[in-house]
Amino acid sequence: MPRPAVTRAEWLSARMELLEKEKALTRARDDLAAARRALPRVAVSADCSFTGPDGPESLSDLFGPHSQLVVYHFMYGPDLTAGCVNCSFWMDSLDGTAPHLAARDVALVLVSAAPYPQLAAYRARMGWQLRWVSSAGSSFNRDMGVQFTAEEVASGTATYNYRASGFPSTEAPGLSVFQKDPDGTIHHTYSAFGRGLDGLNAAYQMLDLVPKGRDEAALPYPMAWVRRHDAYDAPA
Repeated sequence: MPRPAVTRAEWLSARMELLEKEKALTRARDDLAAARRALPRVAVSADCSFTGPDGPESLSDLFGPHSQLVVYHFMYGPDLTAGCVNCSFWMDSLDGTAPHLAARDVALVLVSAAPYPQLAAYRARMGWQLRWVSSAGSSFNRDMGVQFTAEEVASGTATYNYRASGFPSTEAPGLSVFQKDPDGTIHHTYSAFGRGLDGLNAAYQMLDLVPKGRDEAALPYPMAWVRRHDAYDAPA
């Protein structure tokens, strides 16, 4: 429904009313971030094995020189020929953040179950610079709640986002945060899944500012419009 056209003074009055709600949300978001940082930690094994461009790597290796590590669980299983379209949508927002995060003692790494050569080829296609490693042969993805058996998917018992969700795929998106102590002990501090990843997507945040918003209500499912950034000229 078209919104009414009003005078500048009327618009300003409505804008100031909304501004108070925005400020309240900002304060609530700050409080939530503080509560997130205050979560307790759980020790994890540093023995998880990954494969990167130079061969085997441990979870500890993924930190590089940093004490904090953010892992984005990118949906790319060994049976796929390309990375997940929706995860690719998110990566376009995150790709340029690594140098800024490194300046604040944070490493950002993508982890997927597909063999490393597949990841490297897709990374080159997308033009991304983010570090990407394979967890093939490791229980890491399952331990972090983003990988399920075919039986769990078929029976609707896959546990995703901390509940039995009936997730439709054996691979799921997510984000996990880790901290490494001076003695090398690694702790898991936080994970997010589903809509918990929403704030990381710059395009969605921008769409939330415009009159039509995300404009997905009439689509078969919310992200039916999304393409890889090199495929928007292809037929839907």
